[in-house]
Amino acid sequence: MIDLDTSLLELDALAQAELVRNKQIHPEELLEAYLKRFEQLNPRLNAVITPMVDEARQMIREGVPPGPFQGVPFLLKDSGVAYPGVPLSSGSAMLKRYVPTYESELVTRYRQAGLVIVGKTNTPEFGLLATTEPLAFGPTLNPWDETRSAGGSSGGAAAAVAVGMVPMAHASDGGGSIRIPAAACGVFGFKPTRGRTPLGPAVGDVMNGLVSHHAVTRSVRDSAALLDATAGPAPGDPYWAPPVTRPYLQETKRTPGRLRVAFTLRSPFGHPIHEECIKAVQRAANLCQELGHEVEESMPDIDYEAYKDAFLTIWKVGCAFSVESLAQASGCRPAENMIEPLTRALWEAGKRISGDQYLSAVTVLQRLARQVAHFFSRYDVWLTPTMAEPPVPLGTFDSSSTDPDKVINRGFHYVPFTPLANATGQPAMSVPLYWSSSGLPIGTHFIGRFGDEATLFRLAAQLEQAAPWSNRFPPCLVM
Repeated sequence: MIDLDTSLLELDALAQAELVRNKQIHPEELLEAYLKRFEQLNPRLNAVITPMVDEARQMIREGVPPGPFQGVPFLLKDSGVAYPGVPLSSGSAMLKRYVPTYESELVTRYRQAGLVIVGKTNTPEFGLLATTEPLAFGPTLNPWDETRSAGGSSGGAAAAVAVGMVPMAHASDGGGSIRIPAAACGVFGFKPTRGRTPLGPAVGDVMNGLVSHHAVTRSVRDSAALLDATAGPAPGDPYWAPPVTRPYLQETKRTPGRLRVAFTLRSPFGHPIHEECIKAVQRAANLCQELGHEVEESMPDIDYEAYKDAFLTIWKVGCAFSVESLAQASGCRPAENMIEPLTRALWEAGKRISGDQYLSAVTVLQRLARQVAHFFSRYDVWLTPTMAEPPVPLGTFDSSSTDPDKVINRGFHYVPFTPLANATGQPAMSVPLYWSSSGLPIGTHFIGRFGDEATLFRLAAQLEQAAPWSNRFPPCLVM
């Protein structure tokens, strides 16, 4: 039998599932080991806000499906996916008592893959900020420096994976919400192509395709295998991503060949990028060159201000839709003290946007996608900073503000590149290749062609082998 106390952190989810299949570990043992870690660290970090221990034990008693992740504990983000009988708050006091009766298609696929869902992770209200500090549940602390943000909006998920509460966790991304917390917490974060994973049954599209769901993980192969288990349209989906050639897990074992890599060291909005974030990109570019790839400095020639304005128009309307639709589903109206001031300001701003303004913004982003696609006819991958600064101090993003443009513009200063992949629908990933001189993780961002997760997974696996990160853990885990 494996010594869970000393060896668990060294295993990824696929390795743990193999032990379960070989009957070297019982799922109950695995669950109890993770619950011990949870009891030690969650009160300190506030990564998980809704434990689902009874549900997890019941699933094990009933028999875990023999999927690729049989018996492995897993966390859901408390936003965007429903588990029947468990609260779905979306980080809001308004929804603390909202308990859906249906199950999201993605949750069904997680369970069929053998995952044992043990809880739900913290998120900012309605996933609107690049930090996880909801007033309703309190902040998630960055495990590398507990005075700093864990990123957002999947900050609870990334912090939990970083400290080994689970080997991987569900996350979602409408402007960088998988990749930002992955970068801030030193884990691997992958956003798939628009339409690759299902959003139903409640919705078929969120914010004109800005939002995608996948995960944060410790290993590249776990991310690939999880996408294999969850990708593909559900009946009635409005659109879906192009078919794949082979399973993504197989792609991680294939050479990427000689890739044409563009890299960027300056913000398209003219704001400075922190020297540590520049060093991270330079080191990644040098590593790519050492691995045989063709590397040169370049970036798409587009109207970035028009793109930002269009993105914000859709974001504000999306916020209004989220508030209204969740209020209707839950039967709770957003009273003055039930949603945060920033959310209310965004909701009200979204309601003032006309239909023609919204469709004009959609047209701008569709034109942008064609322009960026032309850039990717010359390059296979675009390398940028994930964030323009190291993880910021808690309180940097003020959810008590009533000036949504000021707060969201601050977000574009912080993450000038991640929203672009949401606007175009392209796959993108944050890879933990660099730590600052003060010990903070600095993620490195790669964007791939639309529909081409395969190239990113091949490259990520190559980078992981060349500069492994799975043996790096936050100070709170140093014994």
